[in-house]
Amino acid sequence: MVTAVDKSISSVGFKLMTLVFRIRDFFRPRMELLQEAGIGAKFFVLDYGCGPGSYIVPLARLVGTSGKIYALDIHPLAIKAVRNITARKAITNVETIESDCRTGLQDSHVDTVLLYDTFHILSRPDDVLRELHRVLKPFGTLSFSDHHMKEKDIIAKLTNMGLFKLLKKGEKTYSFSKAR
Repeated sequence: MVTAVDKSISSVGFKLMTLVFRIRDFFRPRMELLQEAGIGAKFFVLDYGCGPGSYIVPLARLVGTSGKIYALDIHPLAIKAVRNITARKAITNVETIESDCRTGLQDSHVDTVLLYDTFHILSRPDDVLRELHRVLKPFGTLSFSDHHMKEKDIIAKLTNMGLFKLLKKGEKTYSFSKAR
């Protein structure tokens, strides 16, 4: 079994992280990042490393009822948090995936992959990038942000396998397309 991220965060640690994210989201709404990703109505989006679900509500607004959101995380509390959000907000087009790497999605299935503040903690980043490449549509976009990494490392690590190429650098995110 491939372990993509450290699953050892405690329940207390997860709840503390959730509180910190809520404060962050109040001052810096997640829609600001999502607008750079170019997500539109009817898009299928994979939120890889969804955590406590900060992007779920704004994503639901962007994709509309005809779109689909896949929220993937290794931590069961993250999956539970996303399910709570979707139940509370009556969002019906979200599917949760508890996994350490594999999505279980079909090849070339999603329009946009969000990889936000997760890459730096992946223990097997190449496996994750191969999986994201597999599920991304031919003209899909990998939207990337990780404030724990420097720009040169982001570009190098995402392009070194030849799976992705840099499309553009936004104010808050980097957009990558499939290279092959």
